[in-house]
Parts: sequence; C-alpha cells; structure tokens
Amino acid sequence: MNSKFIYLFTCVLISTLSLSQNTIFGKVIEENNNALAYVEIKNQKASKTFFTDVNGNFKINEEGIYMFTKAGYKTTSIQLFFGKSYNIKLLLNPSQLNEVIVTSSLIPQTLKTLPTTTHIILRKDINLNNNTNINTTLNTIPGVFMQSGALNTNRITIRGIGARNLFGTSKIRAYFKDIPLTNGSGETNIEDFELGAISRIEIRKGATSSTYGAGLGGTITLFPETSNFNKKTINNQLTIGSFGLIKNLTSLNYHTKKQSLNVVYSNTHSNGFRDNNTYNRQAFLLHTNHSINNKNHVSFLGSYVNLKAFIPSSLNETNYENTPKMADFNWNNAKGFEDSKRGIFGVSWEHNYNNKLKQNTSIFSSFRSAFEPRPFNILKENTFAYGARTRLTNNLKLFKKPLSWTLGGEYFKDIYTYKTFENLYEDFPPETGSVQGNLLANFEENRSYFNIFFEVNYKPTTNTTIIIGSNLNKTSYTLYDNFTASAENPDQSGKFKYKTIISPKFGISHQATKNFNIYSNISHGFSPLSLNETLLPNGLINTDLNPETGWNFETGIRATSTNNKLQLNIAIYRLSLKNLLVAQRTSEDQFIGINAGKTQHNGLETSINYHIISNKKINLRSSINASLTNYKFKHFIDNTNNYSGNKVTGVPLNTINANTSFNIPYGIYGNINFLHVGKIPITDANNLFSKPYNLTNTKIGFKKKLNKNIKTNLFIGINNIFDVKYASQILINASSFGGNAPRYYYPGNPVNFYSGFNLNYTF
Repeated sequence: MNSKFIYLFTCVLISTLSLSQNTIFGKVIEENNNALAYVEIKNQKASKTFFTDVNGNFKINEEGIYMFTKAGYKTTSIQLFFGKSYNIKLLLNPSQLNEVIVTSSLIPQTLKTLPTTTHIILRKDINLNNNTNINTTLNTIPGVFMQSGALNTNRITIRGIGARNLFGTSKIRAYFKDIPLTNGSGETNIEDFELGAISRIEIRKGATSSTYGAGLGGTITLFPETSNFNKKTINNQLTIGSFGLIKNLTSLNYHTKKQSLNVVYSNTHSNGFRDNNTYNRQAFLLHTNHSINNKNHVSFLGSYVNLKAFIPSSLNETNYENTPKMADFNWNNAKGFEDSKRGIFGVSWEHNYNNKLKQNTSIFSSFRSAFEPRPFNILKENTFAYGARTRLTNNLKLFKKPLSWTLGGEYFKDIYTYKTFENLYEDFPPETGSVQGNLLANFEENRSYFNIFFEVNYKPTTNTTIIIGSNLNKTSYTLYDNFTASAENPDQSGKFKYKTIISPKFGISHQATKNFNIYSNISHGFSPLSLNETLLPNGLINTDLNPETGWNFETGIRATSTNNKLQLNIAIYRLSLKNLLVAQRTSEDQFIGINAGKTQHNGLETSINYHIISNKKINLRSSINASLTNYKFKHFIDNTNNYSGNKVTGVPLNTINANTSFNIPYGIYGNINFLHVGKIPITDANNLFSKPYNLTNTKIGFKKKLNKNIKTNLFIGINNIFDVKYASQILINASSFGGNAPRYYYPGNPVNFYSGFNLNYTF
C-alpha cells in the first residue's frame, strides 16, 4: 500500500514539474500596475493566439516571440521561455485614449464607455511644460482652472466649484492612488507633490460623491511613476531658469519579475519674481510593488515634502498696475512665510479570490506640521490623519448579459491642532521680521467621516452600459478650546454632526457606431463645512448651517475618425447648488459662514485632438480645448444685499487652450501652448471684473541615445513669450482695513526662461 502511494505521489510530482517546465505564466498590466483583461497574445511564427483572463493572467504552452495587443495601448513584442513567469507592461497609446482603461472609477472600464466627463493626462503631456508648477498642465483641461499666485499659493476650480475658497483648493476630492489628499475639512493641496514622480492624472468632473464622498466639483487622482518590466534605470535632471530657479531631480527605477521599486528625490529653489518670494522645497517619494503570487499583490507608497516659502500676498489695483514686483507692505515687513513638513504613507493589498471576485484594501496615514508667521498673527498647526478604504468587485451574468458590481467603504479621521500667537514685528527694527508674542488661541479639532458606497455596471446590450451607484456619508467634527476661557474669550468647545447624506448616481453610455459614443448622467454631490465656518462671533457653533449640496446633469459625446487621427469630446452640463456657503469677513483674519442661497452652473466643454502626421519619423499633433460658462447666483442674499442673477464670482467666463506638439528626426521635439482666460467677476456685486489675458508658452528639446545604456535630453523653454501683464490669481470680495484699498490681485510672472539637461542610464 505504501509503495503504491509513493509511486502515485511520484507520478503526480513529476507531472507537475513537467507541466511547470513546459508552461509559461504571466500577467499583463498597464502603467499603474492594474491588470489588463482580454489582451490578445499572438505567436509570431506559429500564429497561435491566446488571451489574458479578467485579472490579466495568461498561461502559454509554447515558447516563442509573442505580440501583446490591446486597443488603447502600444503593441509590445516579447520573447517568452518555459519555466518563467512574466509581468508584461503595456504603455498607453495617445492616439487611442478613448480605449484606455480608467482606473480611478470604482469599476475600471474604458474611457469611451464611461457615462461621466473624464480626462486623462499622460506623462508625455506633463513633459510638454516646465516641471515646477502643475498649473500649466491642468489648465489644458476644459472646465478645470488653476490660479497660481505663487508656487505655494494656488486654487483649483472644476466647473466653478471651489472658487469661493479664498486661499486654497476646496470642495474637490484628490487621491494619490487610493490615499486621500483631501483633509477632514475638504481642503486639498496637490501642488506640493513632485511632478516628476507622477505618471498619470485622471480628472473626473461633476459631482462625484457617489464614488468618493464629499466632492461637488469632481475628483483628481494622481498615479506615481512606475518602472518598466525587468529594467533598472537611474535618471537625473537639472533645470535652471529665471528668478533664480534651480531644480534637481533624481530617480531610481528597479524592476524584477515580481518586484518593482521607484525612488524620486527633488530639490527646488526659486527667488521668485516678487519681493519676499523665495521658495525652497525638498520632496521624496518611494513606491514599491510586490507580486506575492497570481492572487496577491501588495504595494507601498510613501511621500515626504519639506517646504519653506515666503509669501508676498496680494496687491491693490494701484500697486498691481505700477509696481507688481513688490510684496504687500505688511507681509514684507513681517517677512511672512510658510514652513511646513508633510508626509503620506499607505499600503495597498489586492487579492483575487477567483477570476470573478477581487478585493482591494488600502490603509493610510499622513501628517503635516506648519509654522506660518503672518502680519496679523503667527499660526502653528499640526495634523495627523489615518484611515482605510476597501472594496469588493465582482463580475457575473444577469439574463446572460455582463454585470459588474462593487461594494466598499472608506473611513478617515484627522486630528488638527493649531495655535495662534501675537506677531510683534512692528515693535522691532524693520528687517527683524516676525517675532512671536502671547498666545491668542489654542484649538484641537477631531474630524472624521465614513463612506459606504456601491456601484453596478450592466450591459443590457453589447453597445450600452448602465451605471447605478450611491454613497452614504456621515461626517462629524469635535472642537476642543484649550485656551483659558474669559468674558473676552468664551469657551468654543463643542460638536458638529451632519445628518447622514445619501448621494445617488445614474448614468448611461451608448456606442452608436464604432467611432461614436454618447453618454448622460445624473449625480448628487455635497461639500463639508469646516469648523471655522461654523463658529459664530460669540464663540458658539452654528448648528443651523447646512453643507452645500448639488445635482449635476450632463450629456456628452466622444467621437473619433476612422483612422483615429481626430478625437472629439463635447459635454453640456448643469450643476445646481443650494445652501451656498458665504464667508462673511468680520476682521482681517476672521470669517463666519452663512447659507446664502443657490447657484446654477451651466456650461459647454469641448476638446479636439488631431494627429496631423503620425509615422515612425514625424509626429505632429494639435489640440484645442474650450470652456464656455454661464454661472449665476440663482438666489443669493447676503445681509441686505441681493445678488440674485449676478455672475458667480471667481470663475472665468470662458477659457481656450490650444497646443501644437511635434517630434521630428534627429531627436528634436517641442510644443507651443496658448491659453486665453476671459474676464473674471471679482465681487459678488459684479461691479469689478479682471481683465482677460492671453499667455503663450513654448518648449523645445533634443533627445539622443548615446548607446544602448545611456540616453540624454536637452531642453529650453519660454513662458509668457509676449510678456503679458496679467493677474495669475484673484482674491474675490477682498475687504479694506485701516483705510487701505482692497487687495484683489496676485501679479503673474513676466516673460521667463528655463533650460535643463536630463541623463538616463539603464543597467
């Protein structure tokens, strides 16, 4: 009996070893390490064809050179051998973006089948511009507008949402892969991240609360740079430019069959165009991927940014027109600056239970500490956040038609402590700068939320996709006032809880022909209140305030020519908001919030991309993106002022972005970019508008492969070629204090230059 068992076991073992030695296993992924299903794998000699399964895995029983082909991605040829396991990465094909898998959606699907307006920014698009500020890249997307008063002073709006936030970006969700970049009050800072570490940006416009929670305007998802299969490279790029710009970026990419490692370090310095405008930033990013087996994959993401940037602040109209280089008088005397350190860490686990059921789980943590001397006080703040996000995704059949569903949740909590102190700079000699005085305030906020979400994608026909989803959100704040209470400083401790908010979504996409898709959707969104907005002058929390909520209605088309040379996207939308939150200024640094009415955002967006010439020697591409807006206060009463019918403040009436890029023989490449920004209402009364302006930027470079291991890239760029005077950021509804004129304007940089050299070595 024992001999028979041993004989049987030996036969099974030999068969298993023989099978593994005569079988090739592998997985096909895209640039963000997401699996690519149904990739065609064709043997060039034997003409045998295989396909990856729904999780991107494949198994082949014959050696040879195989072509990996999928619409939306560049075809790759690789020689495969028995007994080895492969991770094959397919790069995106810019001429077939509508076929690319959008990975920021809950259920990954091709761009052309999405029922929402979504845009993808590739690494090559980022490289068309300078590598110090993301605003030029984001402003190529219709409906997205990023104002930049300085490298550390920015505001992003999507379809007009977030324009009322005075000093940063809010009401827009942002993620770094699955890790939230948005804090517990709905504020986001993506400009701190190193552009050289980003491989791709996906922007989903409109209310996205059903997918990501509190997001009225949309969601921006950043994806880190990844390395190519089985390659080891080191890269260094040095950039120098006007206003004392010096930036050095070093990256290391290490990729084996089952592991990958990406490390990026950058050091950026600029004196700035204006006084009190020096900027220093060091950034470090680590991203790793580990393929444990065919069912389990783990990745780690870590980012650290050390920033010190002086603040010139905004100017009144007289100084803006005559002396734009100067800093505001008080900010310059106080030598105001921002000194911050920020870190984000996360671990993600993907587990495939089988070919149909998959789980994605991420746990994350972040911190930020900052010290900011300002003319009116000195702010010290610390934030520590943690949370988790998990979801299940399944593929099945309903009435013999494909149905995919996902169900998950996200929990987030941050603890925010901040103190303010007197700034005694006026009591000391002019060049002393800020001097810390007595404690003025001492607060701690505990902010938390959780989302429970689901989404169902169903294809009742081959060409039609229906999406139904919903999100349940619960948000709460607790405030601890640690300052000694008195008649002048009442205890402001308290709690603020939202009612449970349910945000549904319904969308439909239909492929009318092979090259023409039409889509439509209805979705709900909301934005949280910050505790500062809920505080009343008497120190109590205003529990009568409601979060801003809105419904987004849109329809659009995506079309391509038969040869994919022309790509056309058009979207028409209406975003209706209620409980509009208005910040009423009570002093130079104090605001209170009130729900003042409703707004209606009607708009038209169009994007046209045309590949004029596309072959192995020459590539000439042109694009034009435009946004026309008609945003109005439907009902808006602020104190005794009735602004109903006026245009929404802080949003351009129209924008146009045109770009032409080329690659020609001998490694020469370049592009020219044109941006038109229409006039912007500066006040709710609409009695003051900014002037429209046109900016033109260009970049040209030369790439050369010196040998099989070394590649070089030399480039030079000019921003604002025609030296246009313009306001790069507007401070809406600015008030005047002490008899001084209101400071509405941040002057934009005049004509400026940059150049750089890149060296890439492959081991």
